[in-house]
Amino acid sequence: MKRLDGVLLAIALAASQVSAYGFPDCTTAPLVNNSVCDTSLNATQRAAALIDLFTVDELIVNTVNWAPGVPRLGLPAYEWWSEGLHGVANSAGVTWSITGPFSYATSFPQPILMSAAFDDALIKAVGGVIGMEGRAFNNYGHAGLDFWTPNINPFKDPRWGRGQETPGEDPYHIAQYVYNLIQGLQGGLDPEPYFQVVATCKHFAGYDLEDWDFNYRYGYNAIISTQDLSEYYLPSFQSCYRDAFAGASMCSYNAINGIPTCADTYLLQDILRGFWGFDQTRWVTGDCDSVEDIYDFHHYTALPQQAAADALKAGSDIDCGIFYTTWLPLAYTESLITEQDLRAALTRQYASLVRLGYFDPASEQPYRQYNWSNVDTSYAQELAYTAAVEGITLLKNDGTLPFSSAIKNIALIGPWTFATTQMQGNYYGNAPYLISPYQGAQLAGYNISYVLETNVTSNTTDGYAAAFTAAQGADAIVFVGGIDNTVEAEAMDRNDITWPAFQLWLIGELGKLGKPLVVVQFGGGQVDDTEINANPDVNALLWGGYPGQSGGQALFDIISGKVAPAGRLVSTQYPADYVNEIPMTNMNLRPDANGTTSPGRTYKWYTGTPVYEFGYGLHYTNFTYAWTKAPAATYSIEALVAAGQGSAHIDLAPFDTLSVEVTNAGAVTSDYSALLFVNGTYGPAPYPNKSLAAYTRLHNVTAGASQTATFEVVLNQIARADVQGNFWLYPGAYEVALDTTRALTAQFTLTGDAYQLTYFPQPPNATATN
Repeated sequence: MKRLDGVLLAIALAASQVSAYGFPDCTTAPLVNNSVCDTSLNATQRAAALIDLFTVDELIVNTVNWAPGVPRLGLPAYEWWSEGLHGVANSAGVTWSITGPFSYATSFPQPILMSAAFDDALIKAVGGVIGMEGRAFNNYGHAGLDFWTPNINPFKDPRWGRGQETPGEDPYHIAQYVYNLIQGLQGGLDPEPYFQVVATCKHFAGYDLEDWDFNYRYGYNAIISTQDLSEYYLPSFQSCYRDAFAGASMCSYNAINGIPTCADTYLLQDILRGFWGFDQTRWVTGDCDSVEDIYDFHHYTALPQQAAADALKAGSDIDCGIFYTTWLPLAYTESLITEQDLRAALTRQYASLVRLGYFDPASEQPYRQYNWSNVDTSYAQELAYTAAVEGITLLKNDGTLPFSSAIKNIALIGPWTFATTQMQGNYYGNAPYLISPYQGAQLAGYNISYVLETNVTSNTTDGYAAAFTAAQGADAIVFVGGIDNTVEAEAMDRNDITWPAFQLWLIGELGKLGKPLVVVQFGGGQVDDTEINANPDVNALLWGGYPGQSGGQALFDIISGKVAPAGRLVSTQYPADYVNEIPMTNMNLRPDANGTTSPGRTYKWYTGTPVYEFGYGLHYTNFTYAWTKAPAATYSIEALVAAGQGSAHIDLAPFDTLSVEVTNAGAVTSDYSALLFVNGTYGPAPYPNKSLAAYTRLHNVTAGASQTATFEVVLNQIARADVQGNFWLYPGAYEVALDTTRALTAQFTLTGDAYQLTYFPQPPNATATN
């Protein structure tokens, strides 16, 4: 009979003794003679040599996020959980000084707004700053080396409270976002010799529900077809793991087709490690308490030790919580797991730390030289401002914006007037400063003649007669409202997608004053702007997301015309009744045959008329367009495939490089976000309305000048998935269109036999799920 003694005691003792991060010392005993210190070996060999020295007790005690290490081996405690969604953020692994060095870090906009810039270079740069600041924090004991970011679940339902954390609803756009962000965070594509930090793409997979209609994320079973899984829910994760080589993965709370993701060998072995090549220097963590949820909420196993065993054997290397350390001892005693299962999990973890330079001399590592001077640099400040400016999106304008020089006195009204922390959304840290809309208006030179702050969910009209009277004295009114974390957040889904009723009433009443009226809609999830759009008294409407530390300045620089907007919506804005047409629990993308249970999801499949569609965004100027490289009339599938055989992954092989000359025909210098869509009746029915094929952002196109937008279209972006999740090139008639306005179009034909680009792993119950 196997016995494990003192495991919980070891956890308690280690946790009580550790106050900051440390590094093991390979120059002295006991590690100096172990091969973990031999830099001529690969990371797995080095880690395995260390893990060989662990007892079974020591293996088990280090399977949780707060790992006590092994003091007798000179191995310090380590917290695996640090956060960095849009800047180093509050989390178990991040500590802040009260004042001075490491008391704050750059706070960028939420991903939902940054992604609206459609600027891949921007996202890579942001990732680089977050990674650099995270590494500086680690060097001085204020953070770990592993950051549980980004959230790349597609934002398919506007009610989801965590949609603000994501890059939006389009799988290709999210894939490009994460591909660039991971490079910035980690320091390149699978960098050698060292990672800057390790990124953890989450939540794998099918997670986009918190607490809707008595369905809770902890025990929700998402029924997803293999086709939708491959085509919609997984492309962002493929980009993260296969293409960008993220160092870690997080399985999610929910189950997919009856199996909790943290116990799902199909997801964690067949797809993640097998299909995508997630190697043995990379590890998987459960979301916090998600391993425990296998037993407590999913009731997937009859006994808790079996749940712990199922998760470990499936490939969940780390438990964020204490479920592993509570139940793995019994699982081991009952032979539900083996010593080798434990050693495999720990080897993966420490191989990752090897690649972070954890065991190597600081003097030989540039990243170990980072310090407080690498945090909140002038470059980081400018980048945070740029990210906000580039993402803010103009939805309506009758020419009132930008404000003319005649507008000097403004009335600033609404629940976001003095927003500071509110501008960060969730998963935020201490910012060096937070410029509210009020401060932004001051910085832009406006005299703020009247201020009225409300609550997002206020429902009283008391005292507003005086407000209207005071606002009559202003040259213009700016209403700053929308939603915030009081109505959308982690563990908090919405039941409706309307403007808060009182805010809508207030906007209507302000419009009756006859003053220029600009409405700014903040928040991550869209709200139905139908009434505002139809109201001629509302002259302009801007969407501002959660704009981060420089949000107020970015907003009023756009309102004043110092800069011009060029953001694009990254999620569809549906009419309010959409929530009555489809439950959040319906995971299908395609509309049903008769439209009785689903009108379809996202811009690709929605059969109704959106209020504002994915990719929508106005400018302060006019652009004209001309093809400089249009698609050819026909392409041979055989020739395309032959040309792509040298690519690492044929789905990413080139189709063609197209280009458009964009000319600023107006008077205002402006960026232009160029989106290229593809559509056609090829592949299996039903056919999507259109799909994003490529995009790019042009910067500072001056009046009368032209720039070229280049679109590198890959095979996968003109391919379709069959019911088994395999992507194919299909013969047929295709069309590409520029922008949501279809400013330019071109047709081409693919000839020859259909060609299978990918072979998606089939689930154990493939017949049932297809």
